[in-house]
Amino acid sequence: MSLRRSDKAFLGGERIGLLEAIDRFGSITRAAREVGVSYKTAWDSVDAMNNAAERPLVVRAVGGFGGGGTMLTEEGKETVRLYRVLQGEHRKFIERLEGRLGDVGRFYSLLKRVTMRVSARNVFLGKIVELRKGAVSTEVTLSLKGGETVCSVITNESAKVLGLKTGMEAYAFFKASAVILGKDLHDAKVSARNLLCGTADRIVHGPVNAEVTVVLPGGSVLTAIVTEGSAERLLLAKGDHVCALVKASSVILGVDA
Repeated sequence: MSLRRSDKAFLGGERIGLLEAIDRFGSITRAAREVGVSYKTAWDSVDAMNNAAERPLVVRAVGGFGGGGTMLTEEGKETVRLYRVLQGEHRKFIERLEGRLGDVGRFYSLLKRVTMRVSARNVFLGKIVELRKGAVSTEVTLSLKGGETVCSVITNESAKVLGLKTGMEAYAFFKASAVILGKDLHDAKVSARNLLCGTADRIVHGPVNAEVTVVLPGGSVLTAIVTEGSAERLLLAKGDHVCALVKASSVILGVDA
């Protein structure tokens, strides 16, 4: 079962289990161990949930035993409670349905096969605030929940197929490898339309590449993959103010069917 908000898939049982473990232990490290995932996977799930939610579900706690930890917000606790209520009602509904129709497992298998999943690490929900149609392409500007904007350039045919209109919600997708990171780029003259600045949160170093997560002012989390050499030259450290450049042509748009 997946909890939905305004017809959008929001989260499922595995992520609810992670939220419950965070609430119980006050530590994402212990919560990850409890549900059987890595620390990184746990944070990726939290980032995805916070990005999809209207208000953050998980925040870092300051102070307390051990100097701080991770905790659920009131929104997060209410989400867990609501999910469990809906789960119970959903189970009763399926039992009644199977009593009339028999095994509905094959139907659920079909639904799972047609459910979309994307490989792009960066997925943001926003509202279309501007559409500029040219001879071949349409420039689409989305406003994210924190007020940041993301610009995408798609073909006029794609804009027509998606039925894009000002005021409607849409998803912006872009790969982590499409992000260019830098420091102090506010006054730089660059061709990339999207400049998203925030605070470096997690940096995972590897022999070739480094993965950097950046928390935007509105609470959304952006992920970038850069070479290890670039990370070293930038002297990236947790807490640094960094800017992410993303070309408008690298941003893919999607809408709910």
